[in-house]
Amino acid sequence: MKLFISLTVYLFIGHDGLGKGVPMKYVVLIGDGMADHPISELGDVTVLQKARTLNMDYMARHGRTGLAKNVPEGFPPGSDVANMSIMGYDPAKYYSGRAPLEAASMDVPLKKNDVAFRCNLITIIDNIIADHSAGHITSEEAEELIEEIDRQLGSENIRFYPGISYRHLMVASSDLGVHAECTPPHDVVDEGRAAHMPRGPDSDVLCQLIERSMKILENHPVNVERVRAGKGVANSIWLWGQGYAPDMTNFKELYGLSAAVISAVDLVKGIGMCAGMDVIEVPGATGYLDTNYVGKAEYAIASLADHDIVYVHVEAPDEAGHMGDLGAKIQAIEDFDTKVVGTVLRLAGELDDDCTIMVLPDHPTPISLRTHTSDPVPFAVYQTNGNDPDDVVSYDEDSVANGSLGLVDGHQLVQLMIDSAVSDR
Repeated sequence: MKLFISLTVYLFIGHDGLGKGVPMKYVVLIGDGMADHPISELGDVTVLQKARTLNMDYMARHGRTGLAKNVPEGFPPGSDVANMSIMGYDPAKYYSGRAPLEAASMDVPLKKNDVAFRCNLITIIDNIIADHSAGHITSEEAEELIEEIDRQLGSENIRFYPGISYRHLMVASSDLGVHAECTPPHDVVDEGRAAHMPRGPDSDVLCQLIERSMKILENHPVNVERVRAGKGVANSIWLWGQGYAPDMTNFKELYGLSAAVISAVDLVKGIGMCAGMDVIEVPGATGYLDTNYVGKAEYAIASLADHDIVYVHVEAPDEAGHMGDLGAKIQAIEDFDTKVVGTVLRLAGELDDDCTIMVLPDHPTPISLRTHTSDPVPFAVYQTNGNDPDDVVSYDEDSVANGSLGLVDGHQLVQLMIDSAVSDR
């Protein structure tokens, strides 16, 4: 069920029977890819340490902190695995691939033995993967290209579906390609495509689709116009993240709370939908640096009227990390802190009910690497009805290592918040 909002926040409202009988609301704010490594250009501090983050620092200083391991050993450090953990689902039990989660958000049904693939529109220059996002192509332009790809490459067994910006979907029947080795394009920007083409079972079919797409897209009117305008071209598809439809237990069955999710990204919406959450759409939510930060926070608080939990996801810091743009990442984190965290803190303080708020990234996206890592990420938990704070005074990767909550497996964070709210009342 889709409603209306955008960003990365998690809101939980407890039952009337908890603690003193006063409803408890829970908010989790997620800045995708916000964590980083020390950068020499910044004096060997991280982006989080350099950025002005008064609101997250306030939460750390007046709350409790720790490190969350959102990517279990042996899993790829993707937003799919990490956000599934934050939503309270152990990837070892529930994860089946990235693309099937996006299919759920796009209302693309998957039958038994159907395999969903993430289908990026990318830029290839001189056989080098130059851009994993085709210059952040617009959804309208991308739809024309994907529809043309489906007309020429689609068949009874293979279909293509347009999504948002550069993020699209291919569905293959009869288990096609499910065991192929496919590399995310954002992991190999500026590297030769030949070394990273699909390998293993059915890879010949997947490689042929990519090769044929390049011929179809090269002189498409959309790309001709983008070249004329000095924009990046979308001259190839790229297939990865494949899997079968997941079988996830309803969130309310697991935690006794009704839930909603706010994000501009199909992947995050899809995790929520597979978990039985409502999707709230926010006007102006783009999944990019120009997203409607304040709108996401305001819609999240408003949704507490009829949901126990709202999960709001902000993609902007991650996109800046993938671009390797230090200034953009600092700006994205500061916008997240001021416009999302600050707005939620202010509005939550005006509620009649108590509220527990958590802030964290899903994974690091270091500027130096331009891709994800599986390092534990900093988190802070703050309660509007009073806290028993630890000794941490700022929010960053190093300071929270001394926090009272220690190192926590990501899929345990939801229960940690609930238990903490009850024990403190």
